[in-house]
Parts: sequence; C-alpha cells; structure tokens
Amino acid sequence: MGQIRHGSATTTHAVRAAIQRSQASLSELSRELGINPKTVAKWRKRSSVDDQKTGPKEPRSTVLSEGEEAIVVAFKRHTLLPLDDCLYALQPSIPHLSRSALHRCLQRHGISRLDEVSGDKPKRQKFKRYPIGFFHMDIAEVQTAEGKLYLFVGIDRTSKFAVTQLVDKADRKTAWEFLEHLLKAVPYRIHTILTDNGIQFADQPRNRNQIYSRPMRFDMICDSHGIEHRLTKPNHPWTNGQVERMNRTIKDATVKRFHYQDQQQLRAHLGDYMAAYNYARRLKTLNGLTPYEYICKIWTSEPERFILNPIHQIPGLNT
Repeated sequence: MGQIRHGSATTTHAVRAAIQRSQASLSELSRELGINPKTVAKWRKRSSVDDQKTGPKEPRSTVLSEGEEAIVVAFKRHTLLPLDDCLYALQPSIPHLSRSALHRCLQRHGISRLDEVSGDKPKRQKFKRYPIGFFHMDIAEVQTAEGKLYLFVGIDRTSKFAVTQLVDKADRKTAWEFLEHLLKAVPYRIHTILTDNGIQFADQPRNRNQIYSRPMRFDMICDSHGIEHRLTKPNHPWTNGQVERMNRTIKDATVKRFHYQDQQQLRAHLGDYMAAYNYARRLKTLNGLTPYEYICKIWTSEPERFILNPIHQIPGLNT
C-alpha cells in the first residue's frame, strides 16, 4: 500500500528517516534535499516518521460553552433521539446551536449514532408524493384500568397532520362518526382516504357488488364530499404503513409509558399529546416545520385547497 501524505508535505518517510540517521548539519541537509532548514530540524527532533495530528490536543467547541456541551451530551444520552429531533428540542434553550455544531459535539463524545440494530435492514421506499388531503385511517386498541377502548387515527400523508378519537366500540357507526369528526378538524379539502378492509370501513370482498349489497354510510359521506375511498390490498397491512406507524407513536407516548386509572385520564392526556404533536413537534420530513406550520405554508401558496383559514385553528384561550 502506498504512503499517504498530506497536501503540503515536502518529504517522504524515506527522506525523514534519512534526516534522522544523518550526522550532517542542518544547512548541508537543507541544500542536499532542497527543503527548508526548519523542516530538517523538525524531523531530526522527532523519533517517528509519521505525521502528527493537527488541531488542538483537547478538542472543544468554538460555539458551545462547557455547560451547554454538557447539556447536549446529557440530553442525547437520556433521550436517544436522532440528530434532528435533538436539534429541534435543544434550540429553544440554546438558540445559537446549529446542526453542524451539534453533530460535531456528539461526535467528540462518541454518541453521534444510535446503536445499530443487528440484522439486515429492509430497503426503504419513498411514498409517492400527493398534495395535502390524502389521509391514512386505521383503528388500534388501547387499555386503561377501566377496560379497553378503541382509538381511531387519521394522518395526512403529506402534512403529517393527525386526528384521533377514542370510542367504546369499533363498528361502522363509530367509523363514519370519526370520518365526520375528521372533516370538521381539517381546514382543507380531503381528496382521498385509505383504509384497510375491516368491516368498519368496507363490506367483505365476497359481499361487494352484489344485488343485496347496500352502500355503507362511510362511503356515502365520502361521495358527498368528493372523497375517493381506497382500500388496501388484503393481507398487506404495510400499504397503510403511515398510520400504523402513527398508532405506535401514540401508544409509545401514552398507554405504553403511563398507567391510567380511568378513561378520562387517557382522553385528557391524548388530547394534550395530539395538540403538542400537531402544533409544536418539528418533523425532519417537513424540513423542521410542525404539521400546523406546514399547513400554513401551503395555505399561502395553494389557498384554493382550503375550506377555512388555518390560522383560525391555533389553540388558545378560545379553544
């Protein structure tokens, strides 16, 4: 393998070794090798022919103070969040923190990457881009001390704006009631809804397009609002992966982390969490914007997609 030298090097390992063995004066070696006498003196003093590391012996940040760097390291070790999530969480308390400064800080402390999960990772595929108004919808079960509840979840494929509703039973009636709740909560027109083939959303395949089959209330509401109701391919739950992932996110933040004595506690916490998610959580996929900020951005460029001004939905004293 060939020798690797930095761009400004004027000597090779062989020349450096010759300098260290030679008994000639600095001026003689300088004239003979055609290099600066200071270079000859430097290599004669050293016991090795390898380049030394440049930069400070104890690397430290030029942007962060020692206290701020300690905060960053402690936050990363405690939360194990990805780089961008750490940046968004820390910037309110450290306004001058940049993404590159955060990355260098974590690298210096050896915690820039989360532990890799063993095994081969499946290749990620990007979702097809759609204008806002494409909602994924699903149902999940949640538990409290009082018993089981069902959680309806709808999330926009593009804006990541999410709407939830807790119900006692997951049937066709609660499904179309959640659809009406979703239509009231979203300030823009919904053009597509993707659900699985559950009986809450669609007839079983063998009963479709039959003489005795009747239109479902869910589909009737979709038709009246000009919404296309799509169904996933049977036995392919990953087709609706966005809402499946949102289900897991909500469960990890609520029922998997806290114990609820009654259903009212869960309803209150879920409402607070969804408000924080939609209006305060900055997402990497939205280039650091919150779902609400992204909706306001689209409002300025494509107002024709909106039913009402999204600014009217800012949570506050009157909500």
